[in-house]
Amino acid sequence: MLSAAPRSQVTIGSTTITYLPDGEVHLEPSTLFPSSGSDGWAAYAPYLDPDGRLPVSVGSFLVTTPTHRVLVDLGLGAVDFEVPGMGSFTGGALLDSLADEGVDPAEIDTVIFTHLHHDHVGWTSDLAPAPGVVHTSPANALTFGRARHLVDRDEWNYWNGQAEVTGPDPDAVQKPLSSVIQFFDRAEDVVPGISALPTAGHTPGHTSLLVTDPGSDERVLILGDVMHTQAQVSETHWNFLLDVDAERGTYARVALLEQYHDDRTVVAGGHFAGTVFGRFLPPRKQHRWATLAKL
Repeated sequence: MLSAAPRSQVTIGSTTITYLPDGEVHLEPSTLFPSSGSDGWAAYAPYLDPDGRLPVSVGSFLVTTPTHRVLVDLGLGAVDFEVPGMGSFTGGALLDSLADEGVDPAEIDTVIFTHLHHDHVGWTSDLAPAPGVVHTSPANALTFGRARHLVDRDEWNYWNGQAEVTGPDPDAVQKPLSSVIQFFDRAEDVVPGISALPTAGHTPGHTSLLVTDPGSDERVLILGDVMHTQAQVSETHWNFLLDVDAERGTYARVALLEQYHDDRTVVAGGHFAGTVFGRFLPPRKQHRWATLAKL
């Protein structure tokens, strides 16, 4: 039985990648993964909590290089709610997790969004989503006010102007970002050592990230929501209920598995329970997920 992942860290050369917990989600697995069927989770019972729900970690990755401090995604924010028939959602620990690393929000120079679902943008600003409340000074409300904020252009265009519940809140996220948001240039690294990999499917501009360092042959692949659970390493056809394009989502998942099943690549699955870091095993071993005891 697994629970939400704790803080953990890997180092490649002079670069560290630290998982910072913000909260956790407990999902109804058959509802959120319709392709799993009524008994598909029987083989993955150790991934479920005592209530038969799937624990999902929620947080951010702090990537510290010799020249940059980068946050990948911004968690849920300070929330605690239940969606009947879907799951429970709790967040609010990210700034404490960051403080535990001795890092102040003002020291973050870059924020990278893999996509703009609500559980990845929760700490964008200090303006809590509140239906019917209009915020008048959103431009001054960014939590990481000294940082560049980057996302895929298609991702921004898809959500901008929408008030859909799974996406970025218009007041707390879209307005504060509207005057500062920047877009990936696929021809160059986002910052030195971090490259953006287009993995659309879960959302129209979903992006995974590859972290490298000249002092190491290893690399770290930050998945985003290409996978929500280790079960999808084997069950690649299990698409998430909220995928906007299930076929493209499967293609992105399989493509990453095929390209990065090697000893060089540490995989970072921000929603994985138990541990967020591991490796894809080669196809001859059926792509089974292998956790890493030590790195």
